[in-house]
Amino acid sequence: MGTRRKSREMALQMLFQSDMGKQDADQVRRTFWAEHGTASAEVRGFADDLFRVAVDRSGEIDGLIERHAEHWRMERMAAVDRNLLRAAVAEMMAYPDTPRAVVINEALEIARKFSSPESVHFVNGVLDSVGKELAGSCP
Repeated sequence: MGTRRKSREMALQMLFQSDMGKQDADQVRRTFWAEHGTASAEVRGFADDLFRVAVDRSGEIDGLIERHAEHWRMERMAAVDRNLLRAAVAEMMAYPDTPRAVVINEALEIARKFSSPESVHFVNGVLDSVGKELAGSCP
């Protein structure tokens, strides 16, 4: 598994921990890295950055996701899907030079690993729509 994929998975896990455990970001970082201390500095750095952006811009990110997830409120989405979407949208926002297709493909691969088969289609549709808006392709 590549460094970036590992980082993306770890960012998802931290977001999930924060969401389900109702812990603040500093508490999540401390407990998560205490358990995953063997991660390389490169993996940890990118994971921390994705997590930080997702937390710092959570209102904006959740608004984008809800706007593009027709008929779905954040609290009704599966927790893994909700947090995977947050991590991917955070990456689209913080790393605009990373091709949108790469971010979406990585999210789909992670969804295949951690979520249900139906979630892959849902995640793809939401991220494609969000990505187009962020790129200025949607009104």
